Amino acid sequence: MKRPTITDIAREAGVSKGAVSYALNGRPGVSEATRQRITEIARELGWAPSSTARALSGGRAGAIGLVLDRPPDVLGAEPFLTALLEGLGPASLLLQVVPDLDAELAVHRRWRGERKVDGVLLAGPGCAAELPGIGLPAVVLGGPLDHPGVPSVWVDDGVAAAEMLEYLAALGHRRVVRIAGQAAFAHPRARAEAFTAAAGRLGLSAGTVHTGRTAEAGPGVTQRVLTGPRPPTALVCDTDVLAVAALAAARELGLAVPGDVSVVSWEDSPLCRLVRPALSAVRRPLAELGSLAAAMVRDLVAGEEVTDVCASRPRLVTRGSTGPARS
Repeated sequence: MKRPTITDIAREAGVSKGAVSYALNGRPGVSEATRQRITEIARELGWAPSSTARALSGGRAGAIGLVLDRPPDVLGAEPFLTALLEGLGPASLLLQVVPDLDAELAVHRRWRGERKVDGVLLAGPGCAAELPGIGLPAVVLGGPLDHPGVPSVWVDDGVAAAEMLEYLAALGHRRVVRIAGQAAFAHPRARAEAFTAAAGRLGLSAGTVHTGRTAEAGPGVTQRVLTGPRPPTALVCDTDVLAVAALAAARELGLAVPGDVSVVSWEDSPLCRLVRPALSAVRRPLAELGSLAAAMVRDLVAGEEVTDVCASRPRLVTRGSTGPARS
């Protein structure tokens, strides 16, 4: 039988979910008569707070945590965090950068023990399976996943891959290489599968090369790709930083963009518009991702059932870095 939630109580009492939350947590904002009525309905429905919400009931921190296990130089170069913060609204964000997954788990355990945050956002699926045991409400930015108790909010990379590769195929491109890096809030396996599947449907010769975790690796990897025996006529780069690195690598080799090679970024940003030629790029709704994630964390803390959510459709913005394939 489905566990009764705050939503069920609010519907039965004819009040808002906020009023129910105030009443059940002993906070001001509702009359005593309303509080008693809500409490009685909750008892009749058999409602009980989740173990996480009960652990947090001693006082809310008023903050959401985010731990990033990526190098500081990469973090400083990518503007994704600003877009995410725009979507979080009034929620305070406690941010910490760590070197690896073990350090990330250690931070989550410390935050839980010190009650520094009410819940956390996970920048990837790496430690999602561990969070229920730690006792922190968590939402993964990127997915979809299959971790009970840890919902995800995600952008459909299948849609993005299809739109990018269909566009390139229409321009005559048949050899496309993806430069894969540590993309923000994207499931690595889901993105790789989306790219491979879209290329297969279109009959393209497509491959993927990985740059590793450092921003400096991008130009060297791209140069090796472009000087290979059968160089691609188009590059799809996981991040805006990698796409800018691809422009630089092509220029150093004396190649024209887009005359000799087209470049597409899988992440749009102001950087994509500032370089020349301006980069064609996929615009993902990162502010919406932040807004949805913050709301999901709040619902988890309140004892609500939360499921995976797909954000709005990404769209390709075409600019000067893409053109017809060379003969």
